[in-house]
Amino acid sequence: MNSRTSPRASLMTWFANPVRLTVAMAMTAAMVVLLALPTSSAMAQDALLDDADDKPAAADDGGGALLDDSDDKPADGGGLLDDSGDDKKGGGGLLDDSGDDKKNGGGLLDDTGDPKVKTPDDSGDKPSETKDDADPHRDLFATERFPRAAACAKCHKKVYDEWRVSNHAYASISPMFHKFEQRINDLSQGTIGYFCMRCHATVGTTLKEERDLPLWKRARVSREGITCITCHRVSEAYNKVNGQRRLDEGPIDHPVKAATDGQGFLKVQKEQGKRMDVMGVHAKPVKFAQINKSEFCVSCHQVAVHPGIKLEVVWEQYRASPALKKGITCQDCHMGKVPGVAAGYSKAPVAEFEGYKSEVRDHHDHSFFGPGYPIAHPGIFPHNSKAEAWTIEEWLQFDYTAPWGTEEFEDAVYDGKIKVDFPKAWASDSDREKARKIIIENEAALEIKRRQRIEVMENGSRIDGPFFADEPEAGSSLKFHYVVTNTDEGHNLPSGSLGAQPEIWLNVALIGPDGKNLWESGYVDSNGDMADLHSLDVAARKVKHDDQLFNLQTKFLTTNVKGTEREMYLPINMDIDQLPFIRPAGQPTTVMNHPPFIRMEGRSIPPLGNRKARYVVPASLMKQKGKYKLAVRLRSRAEPIYFMRFVFATKEMEKRMNEWMIDIHPYMVEFEVK
Repeated sequence: MNSRTSPRASLMTWFANPVRLTVAMAMTAAMVVLLALPTSSAMAQDALLDDADDKPAAADDGGGALLDDSDDKPADGGGLLDDSGDDKKGGGGLLDDSGDDKKNGGGLLDDTGDPKVKTPDDSGDKPSETKDDADPHRDLFATERFPRAAACAKCHKKVYDEWRVSNHAYASISPMFHKFEQRINDLSQGTIGYFCMRCHATVGTTLKEERDLPLWKRARVSREGITCITCHRVSEAYNKVNGQRRLDEGPIDHPVKAATDGQGFLKVQKEQGKRMDVMGVHAKPVKFAQINKSEFCVSCHQVAVHPGIKLEVVWEQYRASPALKKGITCQDCHMGKVPGVAAGYSKAPVAEFEGYKSEVRDHHDHSFFGPGYPIAHPGIFPHNSKAEAWTIEEWLQFDYTAPWGTEEFEDAVYDGKIKVDFPKAWASDSDREKARKIIIENEAALEIKRRQRIEVMENGSRIDGPFFADEPEAGSSLKFHYVVTNTDEGHNLPSGSLGAQPEIWLNVALIGPDGKNLWESGYVDSNGDMADLHSLDVAARKVKHDDQLFNLQTKFLTTNVKGTEREMYLPINMDIDQLPFIRPAGQPTTVMNHPPFIRMEGRSIPPLGNRKARYVVPASLMKQKGKYKLAVRLRSRAEPIYFMRFVFATKEMEKRMNEWMIDIHPYMVEFEVK
């Protein structure tokens, strides 16, 4: 451990410093004068020596008590000796040792107990100044019209904690979405317009934010993607409308739409009305019949782009599924107690605040179980109110892959063993330590999401086999197959957004009696891509094409000027027109059942269906007698790397994408070759 001075140094050592002694004497004199004032003085907005001012005063515009050490109000400064650091304006207490203040500095003495005097080796230890390029007026205006999820967390923390790491919460932040959306607009000469943003940033679209506005310039509620009000402030029943839904505007105290008639809310209001008035909560919920039906999800999960190509086909698959016939809804599987299975709902209070818990009823999990995952910086996503002390641009400068903010690292920096040229925003070790705590908290939430992702994929699929065509013999080719089954009753495997993604493929390997890998299908190249026609390594002849690849990824096919068709990443035909526009087809798509020059080749497995993956190992590899092993696993990833490079994704994005690749149902069998 280094010699960084502990803030809990002895009192005598503290007073030994002449600067501190002078400060203490000045404070003592000030207290004597102030305590002599009458209690009716106009200065007594709060009790002068109050140390637990949790209540908002009627006219509290002058901060907390003079010696307040727990003033949580974002007012004009805390108490004189404030050590909480929660005040976000006007600085902290005179001797603030928390370092939480992000504006106008903290206390006179920093958290090491030393005067804040900058030395050549000292960056100041003062937390970086909080700034946000977003117009503060826009943010305030947006929040008034469309409340943030953070406001709902006051009473619905369980729901908020589930939502903050969900794909819905990620919709507007996703760097891959923004790269893809910009690329398809560039390729189509801007003719896609706001189309994608209507689902991914419904509030931002409603606020008329520019389509290509950087994330850090958007209103905070816009960054929340599919946030609380995206569903709970919709009062019209929409179906297939390609992402067009209108939100009901209004501040936090306006009604929300729910599956119930609000009787439970009235009971809580009767018991806790005064506290609710102080907190500021929504009015009595209005029952909205569609919100707990599958039809509510259609507007964003059944989407076709202008030519008639279907990008989202979940509803189309669901309406012909066994699940619909049984009355199983999207919510039953994606918001129930078991990821991907209609096994009922867990039980929990609807609302909890300040120790109070409302009635217990069915709890709809707002994790929205699914195969998607985030690749954003873990300081930016999951959503975390503590992370808002820094801007998105500042977070992007924080190297979370390095040990910044860990005790061992910071000790080494302090002792001069490590030299790092930190960005200005992260010059303070206190800031780095706080940021690291946020990263650890967010990564723990992401790990829960990873486990849920594996669970939902395994609950919706099964692998059986291997099944041999003949008795395995040395010197003969080995023929066998596996059966991959979609055990999900609601939609295909995979489903969701089709085309270049999502990816699910089978990886099979044969291990010989000597333990060596003799043969494999479903292997990946140096980038992590399957060795198919799109592999960059296959194109460069660095890796052999996988002729027996079992791949469930749906493909776009475009018609060439010469020859027939070819697989393409996006439904934009560059072969016929080098400057293509994406516009409606010249004739109804029903004539050809797809737009001219563009179509899709579906390879996914329908609900409760199965498909055989057939393989042949050549006789030249089956020379030895003895015990062989066949290892198998389904592999899943959201985006192929070749596609990420096509949309100009960064190397860090590629790395994060591959880190989230998962194995589904991995197992191995042993068999005898005679």
